[in-house]
Amino acid sequence: MKNQKIITIPKAIGFGMIDIIGGGAFTIIGAWLLYFFTTFVGLSPIEAASIVAIARILDAILCLFMGSFTDHFYKNKLGKKFGRRRFFLIIGAPLMLSYALLWINGMGYLYYLAIYLTFEVVVAMVMIPWETLPSEMTNDYAGRTKLSTCRMFISAVGTFMATFVPGRLIAIYGENDPNAYLFNGIFFAVLFMICVIISYFSTWERPLTPEMLKELEKSKAEKKVNPVTFVFGLFKEYFSTLKVRAFRKHLAIYLLSFTGKDIYNTVFVFFCVYCLTLDASVAGSLLSLSIIGLPVTLVAGFAFVKYGPKKLLVGAYSTMLLCLAATYLVFVFNPSSKIAILFVIGTVYQIGRCLMEFTPWNIFPFIPDIDEMITKKRREGLFAAVMTFSRKTTVALSTLCVGLILEFGGFVQKQADQTPEAITTIALILFLGTGLLVFLAMLVTLTFNLDKEKHGLLVNAIDVLQSNGDVNELSEETKFVVEDLTGYPCEKLFEKK
Repeated sequence: MKNQKIITIPKAIGFGMIDIIGGGAFTIIGAWLLYFFTTFVGLSPIEAASIVAIARILDAILCLFMGSFTDHFYKNKLGKKFGRRRFFLIIGAPLMLSYALLWINGMGYLYYLAIYLTFEVVVAMVMIPWETLPSEMTNDYAGRTKLSTCRMFISAVGTFMATFVPGRLIAIYGENDPNAYLFNGIFFAVLFMICVIISYFSTWERPLTPEMLKELEKSKAEKKVNPVTFVFGLFKEYFSTLKVRAFRKHLAIYLLSFTGKDIYNTVFVFFCVYCLTLDASVAGSLLSLSIIGLPVTLVAGFAFVKYGPKKLLVGAYSTMLLCLAATYLVFVFNPSSKIAILFVIGTVYQIGRCLMEFTPWNIFPFIPDIDEMITKKRREGLFAAVMTFSRKTTVALSTLCVGLILEFGGFVQKQADQTPEAITTIALILFLGTGLLVFLAMLVTLTFNLDKEKHGLLVNAIDVLQSNGDVNELSEETKFVVEDLTGYPCEKLFEKK
């Protein structure tokens, strides 16, 4: 492991390359997979949605173990040599090629389920350790923000490519040619592998702390732990993350807003094709307006430091809600210039979406600092696993719900013309499903108070705590911030054990 270095822009970009997967793979899956399954493969909406739901729930369970596994991976030879986080990047890189197999037409239900589950597992094996690296590489607020900003810029590139490339391939090969989806899958599979390799060589981990070295010596002398005891202890650790007040709020904001975005992406192609009678390539072009996320991400990085996450999120949610209302009016009144209007609405919506996606993962590196104030430990992997588990679970449930609602709303696979009931169902999923979740996320955001200044006060309090200082050394403002973020009285946090 290397010592901590200065976070340069090239290093930050190299770190962020992996989020081509987060911004690319799952944008494609969210926007096109159900459409591909129902239009070409011939699966029913429930069958198509159940593939995503089953694979992600099983993968979500694996994610819980992955976070703790990486936290303790320094205890074996591979972890000591390659790092407890980065080791999983290098072995996961070639396995990214499995993504291409998902887009082969004419296979059966079990084939698609197995391939999708395999890809989800590979992504979890790479993403969970990778998400902890900002906390490993530096403890500086500006440095972490630089890493996260570059990450989200790369994610925005991935999101644009994930909407632009499929749309162009569909336009080239035609609306009814499944090869467009296969060539798209091959292109992105190779790209994902290259990006993981770049990220591996651009990152490093913090040295082992004295506490970790003591635990390492202790583990050598201990006997093997009973597997049942280990599992119960592991789940106890995961539930302990919810004792951190700021993390509870952060998790609610993250899940509500991202699930709302998922519903929008999943239904949008259906909405354009069946509700507005537009070509799928037009839907792809509208989604590719995500390119606006490139300059927005750069501006958001500065705004995150200057204004804090609360103002960014409230602005993002307000923008998205207004655009949803405007899109609904286009559906109701069906103006002759609807394509031009949709491009204007789509551009504004993508600004809000980009800000919404940018902020939660910029907040995440600071959550382990709050936890350290409570537990005196560094548990980045644990929090990354809980977020990934929760996210995959909600995506699974929301996708399954969309499939069920489409099925019961009268949607019929491989049928060009849908009934008025099915069209209404698609529209309601898009507007009510997305709008309600985004609105709830905004309500929680109004109570979230972490920003640069408050994080600085928290870090000072951690320094006092680690130097065996007294709670009376803290200012009243610092005490208030620590108690607000942790949910614990300062006196309890400074108790000698």
